[in-house]
Amino acid sequence: MSMAEEIAEAPQAVVGQAAALAQPIAELVARLKRRPPQVVVTCARGSSAHAATYAKHLIERQIGAPVAEAAPNIASVYGRRLNLKDQLFLAISQSGRSDDLIEMALSARSAGALTAALVNATDGPLARACDIVLPIGAGPELSVAASKTFVATLTAVQRLVSAWTDDSALARAVDSLPERLTAATALDWSEAAQILSRTTSLVTIGRGPTLAIAREASLKLKETCNLHAEAFSGAEFLHGPVALAAARYPILMLMPTDAAAPGMAQLAADLRGKGAALLATEPGAAAPGRLPALPPEHPETDAVCLVQSFYAMLIRLAGRLGMDVDRPRHLKKVTRTR
Repeated sequence: MSMAEEIAEAPQAVVGQAAALAQPIAELVARLKRRPPQVVVTCARGSSAHAATYAKHLIERQIGAPVAEAAPNIASVYGRRLNLKDQLFLAISQSGRSDDLIEMALSARSAGALTAALVNATDGPLARACDIVLPIGAGPELSVAASKTFVATLTAVQRLVSAWTDDSALARAVDSLPERLTAATALDWSEAAQILSRTTSLVTIGRGPTLAIAREASLKLKETCNLHAEAFSGAEFLHGPVALAAARYPILMLMPTDAAAPGMAQLAADLRGKGAALLATEPGAAAPGRLPALPPEHPETDAVCLVQSFYAMLIRLAGRLGMDVDRPRHLKKVTRTR
């Protein structure tokens, strides 16, 4: 199955995951409400690490618990156990077979953490290492570069947080997301494919719910198109990297639709004033340098629609560059690290 086919399957994956997630999310949320964690620790690699970035944003904003990213080699290489008693440890993985994630999960569980595995492969060793298994439910994904699994992981995080906070607005937005994903796939980002096909290096920028999207876009540009792309938050970009702004250096800005939007809009205006080659998403846009986005519905699900539009553009960009997105060089589907 090709990456293009798997991108098209993302809406159905979101629909299909609901039933499988209902019971384990209910169990996890019941335990979290009985004993609320002071800290949430995530553990992930690759695209799953970007999903963990999204989880950090959503949990910190909605729950108020700080979220920290674990360094798996603390357990797998250095043999150190973290003090995680009564905290939530959330491992995120497509395959659930990376040795360092498994060892970190086992270490967290032995330290007394409540451990949950958000995985697509629910019969793997990472799932067995954790107290609760949250099935991503994306189905088989054969393309080396993950796409529908990433989308489905974000929606699984949304389902967890909406249940944890009793947020009916977010739950409704997730329910309406499949139709919006289909619409997002069809948006015309051909200007981005054209401009990015003429460069070898670029920046991606996001903030709030779109920071994870910017990081995912950066990785996918490397994986599938052999383009060097570096991701920043809109705030971090001003602390030095803004010196890169120039007409020859494209910037892809994934605009949020929440309280971070005004600051990002001001940054976009400033970058255009500096002559930067800026491509920024904008609902209903039909002007040079402005990539179309769907009308806003909910900031958290709006961000997921942006990555779906990006994935569709990526196929066109790879075609312009003569790249085969289904056979990226030097990569394989399951990466095992320790």
